[in-house]
Amino acid sequence: MPELVTPLLTMLLLAGFGYLLGSVPFGVIVTRAMGLGDLRAIGSGNIGATNVLRTGNRGAAAATLILDGAKGALAVLVARWVAGEDAAQLAGLAAFVGHLFPVWLGFRGGKGVATFLGVLLALVWPVGLAVCATWALVAVVGRISSLAALVAAASSSLWLLPFGAERNLAVVLAMTLLVYVRHRANIARLKTGAEPRIGASGT
Repeated sequence: MPELVTPLLTMLLLAGFGYLLGSVPFGVIVTRAMGLGDLRAIGSGNIGATNVLRTGNRGAAAATLILDGAKGALAVLVARWVAGEDAAQLAGLAAFVGHLFPVWLGFRGGKGVATFLGVLLALVWPVGLAVCATWALVAVVGRISSLAALVAAASSSLWLLPFGAERNLAVVLAMTLLVYVRHRANIARLKTGAEPRIGASGT
């Protein structure tokens, strides 16, 4: 009698789990729970922590950052426990895609930076820490969230090399490409010097 749950079905189920978990819009949930209104009608309308910060509530922004990162990490850890490293990479990528295109919000989601970092921390924690440090350094020096995100994402593939984590290159490159696609408008404003600094209003 054939197995009911084949390796392929297991991978598909874990990818689906990762996507649904990634789709949870914590920015929207946190701001509503704290009486801050509909996040999609505030600032840029983005569902991520940077836009939550525009409400003036740093606690809400921090909670969103942590939860958006945690959902990516949880998808990776559960999939690794169930089916190993390949499943962990697939589930992490699915969670990241879920944040960008959440089923609960009509596939209109965030830009994925916190979830990207959470996935990296769970896949290869030294690489995740290095990318987080890169983001923090650029954010402190440049005071522009999108610039920090773009530099950190671009550095992620390079950080795989010194830690011997090249097996994650495909998934990291895929996430990096999607980060850049989601930041198209930010890149255009960076070129013209019109990108707002951290804490300012804008998109």
